Amino acid sequence: MNVSNLPLPTLSARLAGTLDIITDDALARTTGVRVAFTGTSGGVSEGPYASLNLATHVGDSFAAVEENRRRLLHALDASDVELVVPNQVHGTNVVSIESRSTTVVERARVDAERGADALVVGVPDVAALLCFADCVPVVIVSPTGRFAVVHAGWRGVVGGVAEQALEVMLEAEASLFGGRESAAASYNVYIGPHIHAECFETGFDVHARFVDLFGDQCAFDDRRIDLSKALSVGLARKGVDACRIVDAGVCTVCGGQGHYSYRASGGTCGRHGALAFRRV
Repeated sequence: MNVSNLPLPTLSARLAGTLDIITDDALARTTGVRVAFTGTSGGVSEGPYASLNLATHVGDSFAAVEENRRRLLHALDASDVELVVPNQVHGTNVVSIESRSTTVVERARVDAERGADALVVGVPDVAALLCFADCVPVVIVSPTGRFAVVHAGWRGVVGGVAEQALEVMLEAEASLFGGRESAAASYNVYIGPHIHAECFETGFDVHARFVDLFGDQCAFDDRRIDLSKALSVGLARKGVDACRIVDAGVCTVCGGQGHYSYRASGGTCGRHGALAFRRV
């Protein structure tokens, strides 16, 4: 199995067909792993969900969401992949998929539907899609092609959901790198559009909890918290190299209309996605 170095991570916005995505094309060329953070345009949803809403739990038409997901996979030349979309519960449960067999994928779907905020996929042609509207999308990619897609709201960041997904990956393949530290240092981490520090005001208790767990560097000021910084600190403690963590640099609240924001919309909106899959 290939465990050569990944290219250093980069994220750039471009069109995939008619859809706006943020991706790392060099990663896809060298490993077959496609990472894509979606926007709001190019779908069929209407009203507050317009137009590429990818979530079924927000009140949108199920048929519209299904069509939006179909369009996304088609735009990425992945219409034939198995798609797994968990029921996100702001927890720390991780579901792992290590076979493309129908039985294993269906079992993973059932487990994910019970509640999961991270999927780890170790096989090609299985796509993980998680949905967001201010929470932090995180994708972790190994040189082997194994990857994790993680939903990290503030509770997930505090609970260490990204670190737990990383641990599942390390458990599966650390021996290939000569140890957990070497493996973690070889992984790329991609952080997608989310509510940035200037817009993420918290209560005193939450603010203090973040500072206690991740240090003063995650405090934007005495009322606001930098979720990306907190995530980076947590992953670095597990051995991830800071130069292999890249942030898309897009705030869902004040960055324009290109992404859904629960806070900016008053609570009724669609969800953009973080998608990853691997081709052999």
